[in-house]
Amino acid sequence: MHVARPGRLSEVPYHPVVDLIHRVIGPAATNLYVLADPRSREAIAIDTAIPSVAWLTELLAGRGWTLKLIVSTHGHWDHIGDNAAVAAHTGAPIAAHPADRAMLEHPEPLFAPFPIPPSVPAVELAEGGRIVFGSIVLDVLHTPGHTPGSVCLTLRDEAALLSGDTLFAGGPGRVDLAGGDPGAMVGSLARLAGLDPTLRVLPGHGKATTIERELPWIGAVVRAGSLW
Repeated sequence: MHVARPGRLSEVPYHPVVDLIHRVIGPAATNLYVLADPRSREAIAIDTAIPSVAWLTELLAGRGWTLKLIVSTHGHWDHIGDNAAVAAHTGAPIAAHPADRAMLEHPEPLFAPFPIPPSVPAVELAEGGRIVFGSIVLDVLHTPGHTPGSVCLTLRDEAALLSGDTLFAGGPGRVDLAGGDPGAMVGSLARLAGLDPTLRVLPGHGKATTIERELPWIGAVVRAGSLW
């Protein structure tokens, strides 16, 4: 597995099969996604909320997968709580956008019902970068608004967008929390509206949707230039 910086192209054999496991985790009902290449048996975990370490390590052992990366789509407590524990159990590095790095290193638990351990990103997710593991490629889109370093990931060959807390079924992510920026969110939504409308959207909370299904309200937001 490697993360390619923007502008560096990686030749990856075409193999459009991805094992994708989803589990709802913790008091904020965070969607944890585990993606694996069935041939190389390499995997990544996206948004390891508390309590995910026991379930995740059991899953990895049962499937014979090796975790190569822990991805945080942004730095809020309900998406990063088990980062440090999962990293300690698996040896996998943590990846986040540099604009949210401080949120991982010095977490603000807000209304969390338990302490949130700090975690240290070893890998930077940057606009235009790629996460490559086995023959699977994820492209990184920087989509600020919910937080300064929020990212979405497009899953090549599988027509899917892992949208974190930027885009949900029926609405955008909140912009009234730490790091929220309504103007930046409008810009990020406009960008997502330009993606393939058939993309399946896998958000950080709630049910899956598609870009096409969300276009009516996104279009209205973009035309108004405002979320309200």
